[in-house]
Amino acid sequence: MTDAPHNPAATGPRSHPATLARATVAVTAGRPPRVQGAPVNPPVVLSSTYVSAGVAGPGEKLYTRMDTETWGPFEDAVAALEGASQPGVVFGSGMAAIASVLSMVPDGGKVVVPRHAYQVTLGFVDDMALRHRVTVVRVDVADSEATIAEFAGADLVWIESPTNPMLEVADLPVLIDAAHRAGALVAVDNTFATPLVQRPLEMGADIVVHSATKYLAGHSDVVLGITVTSSAHLNATIRAYRTLHGAIAGPWEVWLALRGLRTLSLRVERAQANAAELALRLSTHPAVEQVRHPSLPGDPGHEVASRIMDGYGAIIGLRPRGGAAAADAVVAALALWTPATSLGGVESTLERRRRFPTESVTVPEDLLRMSVGVEDVEDLWADLDQALNHGLDQL
Repeated sequence: MTDAPHNPAATGPRSHPATLARATVAVTAGRPPRVQGAPVNPPVVLSSTYVSAGVAGPGEKLYTRMDTETWGPFEDAVAALEGASQPGVVFGSGMAAIASVLSMVPDGGKVVVPRHAYQVTLGFVDDMALRHRVTVVRVDVADSEATIAEFAGADLVWIESPTNPMLEVADLPVLIDAAHRAGALVAVDNTFATPLVQRPLEMGADIVVHSATKYLAGHSDVVLGITVTSSAHLNATIRAYRTLHGAIAGPWEVWLALRGLRTLSLRVERAQANAAELALRLSTHPAVEQVRHPSLPGDPGHEVASRIMDGYGAIIGLRPRGGAAAADAVVAALALWTPATSLGGVESTLERRRRFPTESVTVPEDLLRMSVGVEDVEDLWADLDQALNHGLDQL
């Protein structure tokens, strides 16, 4: 994985030297001032309100729904990793962060979204269509020409790349440029890639969104979201949304996420390496119908990912031979891999996505979305191999 240097033109509110690699930024950003006797980690402040004898001045804390000291270090650190000139805005969930951006589409407006994306994101835009007369256009983001053809009149272009759960890879520079020429804002859900692998703001995107529940926090113990932008106007709009809608994060959860962020580079590097090795082995396994991972030379997303990303991510799409029943049998036969719906933790998890009735109908019934963790790759392979062979025996 290439660890690109921090962008000197887009440092966060607490500046870092331009020569620092992002692996270093993940460890150093959001630290308290280096003062004799001061802690090396920011403290958790557990207070719902602040002393306020008069009118609060600029920067003064008043009430935790508006701001708290514990948010700032995490918001600064993620902004530094994404190369943003504004601090991030942390939310109580990934969906709260997503909603803050999608809600910028006006009543009667138009939003372009991937046909395959996080199912709750798609549910949200469907609700916008129902209640706010928003035109929702679904596209295959891997088909740049067809996607760009739908940009006319769009207020917002929402991109996931790689997509959840199909792992389609969007040519972000091409799509972002075309969307801006059409007069649309561009937001990119960068949850799967993380800022160590892909930085959409550097490619021209207006807003980046993360489910911080996943790789940023990395330990399957918090639910959080965050948005990042270099636009002061968009940042203020998103912060106002958070305050008005009460979509706030608990300080303890944010502190845990910052602690998790410190090992982001190590976790992503190990998980990506594991995923690439497992995908390669799965591609020749007799019990496998199809495997998707951008690292594979024959994967439809390989060329674009190799050109615009610094790695290939740690999510694998697997379709065992034998359909949905075989996929369920593989999950049931696993001992080390954990059947679970989230992703991006240190532990390896998987699930059959179409077990959810709200998943996109174009997602194959037998698709297993695999989130590869940081365990020993041979242990992960041994468990997968025995489970796949068990499923093959049932055919």
